[in-house]
Amino acid sequence: MKETSHYLTSARARRPLVHNITNYVAMNTMANVLLAVGASPAMVHAREEVAEFAAISDALTVNIGTADTAWYAAMEDAATVMARADRPWVLDPVGVGATRFRQDGCARLLALRPTVIRGNASEIMTLAGLGGAACGVDSGDGVDAAEAAARELALRTGGVVAVSGPVDFVTDGKAAFRVANGVPVMAQVTTMGCSLNGVIAAFCVGQPALEATVAALAAYGVAGEQAASNSNGPGSFFPAFLDALAALTPEALDARARVTPA
Repeated sequence: MKETSHYLTSARARRPLVHNITNYVAMNTMANVLLAVGASPAMVHAREEVAEFAAISDALTVNIGTADTAWYAAMEDAATVMARADRPWVLDPVGVGATRFRQDGCARLLALRPTVIRGNASEIMTLAGLGGAACGVDSGDGVDAAEAAARELALRTGGVVAVSGPVDFVTDGKAAFRVANGVPVMAQVTTMGCSLNGVIAAFCVGQPALEATVAALAAYGVAGEQAASNSNGPGSFFPAFLDALAALTPEALDARARVTPA
Protein backbone atom coordinates (compact mmCIF):
# COMPACT_ATOMS: atom_id res chain seq x y z
CA MET A 1 0.00 0.00 0.00
CA LYS A 2 1.03 3.65 -0.35
CA GLU A 3 2.54 5.47 2.61
CA THR A 4 -0.01 5.85 5.36
CA SER A 5 0.23 9.64 5.18
CA HIS A 6 -1.15 9.63 1.62
CA TYR A 7 -4.64 8.93 2.93
CA LEU A 8 -4.45 11.59 5.63
CA THR A 9 -3.26 14.15 3.09
CA SER A 10 -6.02 13.16 0.67
CA ALA A 11 -8.76 13.51 3.30
CA ARG A 12 -7.53 16.92 4.37
CA ALA A 13 -7.29 18.14 0.80
CA ARG A 14 -10.80 16.91 -0.10
CA ARG A 15 -12.47 18.00 3.17
CA PRO A 16 -15.22 15.44 2.54
CA LEU A 17 -18.77 15.90 3.79
CA VAL A 18 -19.38 12.88 6.02
CA HIS A 19 -23.04 12.11 6.80
CA ASN A 20 -23.37 10.31 10.13
CA ILE A 21 -26.36 8.40 11.44
CA THR A 22 -24.82 7.60 14.78
CA ASN A 23 -25.92 7.15 18.37
CA TYR A 24 -26.96 9.94 20.72
CA VAL A 25 -23.90 9.45 22.92
CA ALA A 26 -21.42 9.84 20.06
CA MET A 27 -22.71 12.81 18.08
CA ASN A 28 -20.74 15.64 19.67
CA THR A 29 -17.53 13.62 20.04
CA MET A 30 -17.70 12.38 16.48
CA ALA A 31 -18.33 15.83 15.05
CA ASN A 32 -15.27 17.19 16.84
CA VAL A 33 -13.09 14.29 15.71
CA LEU A 34 -14.12 14.79 12.09
CA LEU A 35 -13.37 18.50 12.29
CA ALA A 36 -9.97 17.74 13.82
CA VAL A 37 -9.02 15.38 11.02
CA GLY A 38 -10.08 17.92 8.40
CA ALA A 39 -13.48 16.60 7.31
CA SER A 40 -16.92 18.22 7.41
CA PRO A 41 -19.37 16.37 9.72
CA ALA A 42 -23.16 16.27 9.53
CA MET A 43 -25.51 14.46 11.92
CA VAL A 44 -28.71 13.78 9.97
CA HIS A 45 -31.09 10.95 10.87
CA ALA A 46 -34.68 12.03 10.05
CA ARG A 47 -36.04 9.67 7.44
CA GLU A 48 -37.76 12.58 5.68
CA GLU A 49 -34.37 13.97 4.59
CA VAL A 50 -31.66 11.29 4.88
CA ALA A 51 -31.80 10.15 1.27
CA GLU A 52 -31.65 13.71 -0.01
CA PHE A 53 -28.77 14.53 2.32
CA ALA A 54 -26.89 11.34 1.46
CA ALA A 55 -27.07 12.33 -2.19
CA ILE A 56 -24.95 15.41 -1.51
CA SER A 57 -22.54 13.67 0.88
CA ASP A 58 -19.14 12.17 0.10
CA ALA A 59 -19.43 9.35 2.63
CA LEU A 60 -21.79 7.89 5.23
CA THR A 61 -21.41 6.23 8.61
CA VAL A 62 -24.12 4.13 10.26
CA ASN A 63 -23.99 3.20 13.95
CA ILE A 64 -26.80 1.15 15.53
CA GLY A 65 -25.98 2.02 19.14
CA THR A 66 -29.27 3.80 19.89
CA ALA A 67 -31.24 2.88 16.79
CA ASP A 68 -34.99 2.41 16.74
CA THR A 69 -37.35 1.33 13.97
CA ALA A 70 -37.44 4.76 12.34
CA TRP A 71 -33.67 5.11 12.52
CA TYR A 72 -33.15 1.71 10.91
CA ALA A 73 -35.38 2.76 8.03
CA ALA A 74 -33.40 5.99 7.67
CA MET A 75 -30.13 4.04 7.73
CA GLU A 76 -31.34 1.78 4.96
CA ASP A 77 -32.49 4.74 2.87
CA ALA A 78 -29.17 6.54 3.22
CA ALA A 79 -27.09 3.41 2.64
CA THR A 80 -29.09 2.63 -0.51
CA VAL A 81 -28.23 6.05 -1.91
CA MET A 82 -24.54 5.59 -1.18
CA ALA A 83 -24.44 2.09 -2.63
CA ARG A 84 -26.12 3.20 -5.86
CA ALA A 85 -23.72 6.16 -6.16
CA ASP A 86 -20.70 3.95 -5.39
CA ARG A 87 -19.71 6.16 -2.47
CA PRO A 88 -18.20 4.74 0.73
CA TRP A 89 -20.28 3.93 3.75
CA VAL A 90 -19.22 2.43 7.07
CA LEU A 91 -21.32 0.17 9.31
CA ASP A 92 -20.68 -0.09 13.06
CA PRO A 93 -22.82 -2.97 14.43
CA VAL A 94 -22.76 -1.85 18.07
CA GLY A 95 -23.89 -4.63 20.41
CA VAL A 96 -25.33 -6.65 17.55
CA GLY A 97 -25.27 -9.85 19.57
CA ALA A 98 -27.29 -8.39 22.43
CA THR A 99 -30.79 -8.52 20.93
CA ARG A 100 -32.72 -9.93 17.98
CA PHE A 101 -33.75 -6.38 17.05
CA ARG A 102 -30.11 -5.43 16.47
CA GLN A 103 -29.39 -8.62 14.56
CA ASP A 104 -32.35 -8.18 12.24
CA GLY A 105 -31.48 -4.54 11.57
CA CYS A 106 -27.87 -5.40 10.79
CA ALA A 107 -28.94 -8.18 8.45
CA ARG A 108 -30.86 -5.65 6.36
CA LEU A 109 -27.91 -3.25 6.38
CA LEU A 110 -25.45 -5.98 5.39
CA ALA A 111 -27.61 -6.71 2.34
CA LEU A 112 -26.77 -3.15 1.18
CA ARG A 113 -23.07 -4.11 1.07
CA PRO A 114 -21.25 -1.65 3.32
CA THR A 115 -17.85 -0.49 2.10
CA VAL A 116 -16.38 -1.05 5.56
CA ILE A 117 -17.67 -2.89 8.61
CA ARG A 118 -15.87 -1.95 11.82
CA GLY A 119 -16.59 -3.59 15.13
CA ASN A 120 -15.10 -5.45 18.04
CA ALA A 121 -14.32 -9.14 17.81
CA SER A 122 -17.62 -10.35 19.26
CA GLU A 123 -19.64 -8.12 16.94
CA ILE A 124 -17.78 -9.34 13.86
CA MET A 125 -18.17 -12.97 14.91
CA THR A 126 -21.91 -12.45 15.43
CA LEU A 127 -22.32 -10.87 11.99
CA ALA A 128 -20.46 -13.80 10.45
CA GLY A 129 -22.82 -16.24 12.18
CA LEU A 130 -20.20 -17.64 14.55
CA GLY A 131 -21.65 -16.43 17.82
CA GLY A 132 -19.46 -14.32 20.07
CA ALA A 133 -19.01 -13.76 23.78
CA ALA A 134 -20.22 -10.18 23.96
CA CYS A 135 -21.22 -8.49 27.22
CA GLY A 136 -23.71 -5.88 26.05
CA VAL A 137 -21.75 -3.61 23.71
CA ASP A 138 -18.35 -4.85 24.94
CA SER A 139 -16.38 -7.66 23.39
CA GLY A 140 -15.74 -10.90 25.22
CA ASP A 141 -13.52 -12.23 22.44
CA GLY A 142 -9.98 -11.40 21.38
CA VAL A 143 -9.15 -10.04 17.92
CA ASP A 144 -7.34 -13.27 17.00
CA ALA A 145 -10.54 -15.25 17.53
CA ALA A 146 -12.36 -13.09 14.97
CA GLU A 147 -9.83 -13.11 12.13
CA ALA A 148 -11.37 -16.02 10.23
CA ALA A 149 -14.84 -14.54 10.73
CA ALA A 150 -13.62 -11.19 9.42
CA ARG A 151 -12.21 -12.76 6.26
CA GLU A 152 -15.44 -14.71 5.65
CA LEU A 153 -17.62 -11.66 6.25
CA ALA A 154 -15.51 -9.54 3.91
CA LEU A 155 -15.80 -12.09 1.12
CA ARG A 156 -19.54 -12.40 1.66
CA THR A 157 -20.22 -8.66 1.58
CA GLY A 158 -17.55 -7.62 -0.90
CA GLY A 159 -16.30 -4.99 1.53
CA VAL A 160 -13.60 -4.44 4.12
CA VAL A 161 -13.89 -5.68 7.70
CA ALA A 162 -11.93 -4.07 10.53
CA VAL A 163 -11.75 -5.76 13.93
CA SER A 164 -10.83 -3.26 16.64
CA GLY A 165 -8.70 -4.25 19.60
CA PRO A 166 -5.23 -3.79 21.10
CA VAL A 167 -3.93 -4.75 17.65
CA ASP A 168 -6.51 -4.13 14.92
CA PHE A 169 -7.08 -6.60 12.09
CA VAL A 170 -8.27 -5.37 8.70
CA THR A 171 -9.11 -7.50 5.67
CA ASP A 172 -10.96 -7.55 2.36
CA GLY A 173 -11.11 -11.34 2.56
CA LYS A 174 -7.89 -11.78 0.60
CA ALA A 175 -5.25 -9.36 1.79
CA ALA A 176 -5.05 -8.42 5.46
CA PHE A 177 -3.12 -6.08 7.76
CA ARG A 178 -2.55 -5.60 11.47
CA VAL A 179 -2.34 -2.14 12.99
CA ALA A 180 -0.60 -1.94 16.36
CA ASN A 181 -1.07 1.75 17.14
CA GLY A 182 -3.08 3.06 20.07
CA VAL A 183 -3.07 3.16 23.86
CA PRO A 184 -5.29 1.47 26.50
CA VAL A 185 -6.78 4.76 27.74
CA MET A 186 -8.62 5.10 24.42
CA ALA A 187 -10.94 2.32 25.59
CA GLN A 188 -11.78 4.34 28.71
CA VAL A 189 -13.28 7.25 26.78
CA THR A 190 -16.79 6.61 25.51
CA THR A 191 -17.48 6.86 21.76
CA MET A 192 -13.81 6.79 20.72
CA GLY A 193 -14.63 3.78 18.55
CA CYS A 194 -17.80 5.37 17.20
CA SER A 195 -15.86 8.46 16.19
CA LEU A 196 -13.24 6.37 14.42
CA ASN A 197 -15.92 5.39 11.90
CA GLY A 198 -16.03 8.95 10.61
CA VAL A 199 -12.26 9.03 10.08
CA ILE A 200 -12.43 5.75 8.17
CA ALA A 201 -15.21 7.14 5.98
CA ALA A 202 -13.29 10.36 5.31
CA PHE A 203 -10.12 8.46 4.39
CA CYS A 204 -12.06 6.16 2.02
CA VAL A 205 -13.34 8.99 -0.20
CA GLY A 206 -11.63 8.56 -3.57
CA GLN A 207 -9.28 5.90 -2.20
CA PRO A 208 -9.14 2.07 -2.05
CA ALA A 209 -11.10 1.02 1.00
CA LEU A 210 -8.70 -1.56 2.44
CA GLU A 211 -5.66 0.69 2.44
CA ALA A 212 -7.65 3.75 3.52
CA THR A 213 -9.13 1.86 6.48
CA VAL A 214 -5.69 0.69 7.58
CA ALA A 215 -4.38 4.25 7.34
CA ALA A 216 -7.32 5.63 9.34
CA LEU A 217 -6.73 3.14 12.14
CA ALA A 218 -3.03 3.99 12.20
CA ALA A 219 -3.63 7.74 12.23
CA TYR A 220 -6.18 7.43 15.03
CA GLY A 221 -3.83 5.26 17.06
CA VAL A 222 -0.82 7.53 16.54
CA ALA A 223 -2.86 10.55 17.67
CA GLY A 224 -3.89 8.53 20.72
CA GLU A 225 -0.28 7.73 21.54
CA GLN A 226 0.70 11.38 21.28
CA ALA A 227 -2.27 12.47 23.41
CA ALA A 228 -1.47 9.94 26.12
CA SER A 229 1.94 11.51 26.61
CA ASN A 230 0.27 14.89 27.26
CA SER A 231 -2.56 13.83 29.57
CA ASN A 232 -3.09 12.29 33.00
CA GLY A 233 -6.11 10.06 32.43
CA PRO A 234 -9.33 9.74 30.46
CA GLY A 235 -10.65 13.15 31.50
CA SER A 236 -7.71 15.06 30.08
CA PHE A 237 -7.03 12.58 27.31
CA PHE A 238 -9.83 13.49 24.92
CA PRO A 239 -9.01 17.21 24.56
CA ALA A 240 -5.37 16.22 24.07
CA PHE A 241 -6.48 13.68 21.47
CA LEU A 242 -8.34 16.30 19.45
CA ASP A 243 -5.26 18.51 19.54
CA ALA A 244 -3.01 15.63 18.50
CA LEU A 245 -5.28 14.58 15.64
CA ALA A 246 -5.52 18.13 14.32
CA ALA A 247 -1.74 18.59 14.58
CA LEU A 248 -0.80 15.18 13.16
CA THR A 249 1.71 15.62 10.34
CA PRO A 250 2.22 13.24 7.42
CA GLU A 251 5.83 12.78 8.52
CA ALA A 252 4.88 11.83 12.07
CA LEU A 253 2.24 9.41 10.83
CA ASP A 254 4.62 7.60 8.50
CA ALA A 255 7.29 7.45 11.18
CA ARG A 256 5.01 6.08 13.90
CA ALA A 257 2.49 3.91 12.02
CA ARG A 258 2.92 0.25 12.96
CA VAL A 259 1.28 -1.59 10.08
CA THR A 260 2.21 -5.13 9.06
CA PRO A 261 0.74 -7.59 6.54
CA ALA A 262 -1.23 -10.40 8.17
